[in-house]
Amino acid sequence: MQLNFEYIADKNIWEQNIKSFHEANFLQSWNWGVFQEAMGKIVTRLLVRREESLVAMAQLVKETAKRGTYITIAGGPLLNWDDEEIVSQTFGEIKRIAKEQAAVFIRFRPQALNSEKLRDTVKKLGAVVSQMHLTADLTLQLDLSYSEEEILQKMRKNTRYSIKKAGKDGIVTVFSKDKNDIKQFCDFQNDLAKLHRFVPFSYDFLFNQFSAFLGDDQVLLIHSFKDDILLASAFIIFYNSEAVYHYGISTPENGKLPGSYACQWAAIREAKKRGITKYNFWGIAPEEEKNHRFTGVSIFKRGFGGGEVQYLPSHDIPLSAKYNLTSSFEFLRKKMRKL
Repeated sequence: MQLNFEYIADKNIWEQNIKSFHEANFLQSWNWGVFQEAMGKIVTRLLVRREESLVAMAQLVKETAKRGTYITIAGGPLLNWDDEEIVSQTFGEIKRIAKEQAAVFIRFRPQALNSEKLRDTVKKLGAVVSQMHLTADLTLQLDLSYSEEEILQKMRKNTRYSIKKAGKDGIVTVFSKDKNDIKQFCDFQNDLAKLHRFVPFSYDFLFNQFSAFLGDDQVLLIHSFKDDILLASAFIIFYNSEAVYHYGISTPENGKLPGSYACQWAAIREAKKRGITKYNFWGIAPEEEKNHRFTGVSIFKRGFGGGEVQYLPSHDIPLSAKYNLTSSFEFLRKKMRKL
């Protein structure tokens, strides 16, 4: 049966329909598209129906880079991966859009668990594993249906101790919706990038993202202080039934104080107050990769408990012979950055 494709330009229509997908995440939200548009990118919002039933949604972002134009679908598309007809026709339309926008390839990382069956499904679409990540595919997620005391008991002993110590040490947490705070957040992120040798996000990237979610009360900066001295900050996005620890910074003063633990505990408690059922610590390094550059922060995150969730890694669908050059370039860049 032929599917029907609609292009959505109305926020209410998009947000009302996306609730039909339990896996709907902030990466497919209307406001994430608003953020991408603020960064000068073209966003296409596709809604798919079979007769009157909604069967798929996908938010496409056109990326323009020196290595070639490509389309990304982060956290999507949203669809039933077991329905071959829906998958085939939806990706057929996505390919048509991508070619119309002169894309060399399509890069997607769905909000679907990694499995041999799913890998076979995307392989039939002509997809290959990407050289670079699109978004975090190995994540740590905490079930918030338990009481605060039960959540604490499921943490590692030293994490639970650090949270309690923060209170005893007089560390306070402050919730901020002030866009001006992004400048300081960005400055400390740049300091950490130099120290740990990673590429930081730009001020415009962080500012526009924070601004896009702010109007709908879907984002907070949570700061921890000791005697008015900033220790750490967490950039938290609240969307659908999930809170996501998207970015974080710590200051030199945090080294001997549990400011980062205080931020996370405050974020978890706020998520519970909002009726959110899942706290996502975002990306972690595989536990067996001891030399991974994110090993330290991953140990910190794992201390809070929760379970690891492995989504299908980012895949590419080549649309042009130029893709081979892009893949080679990304392979070399990945090696240089030790990713």
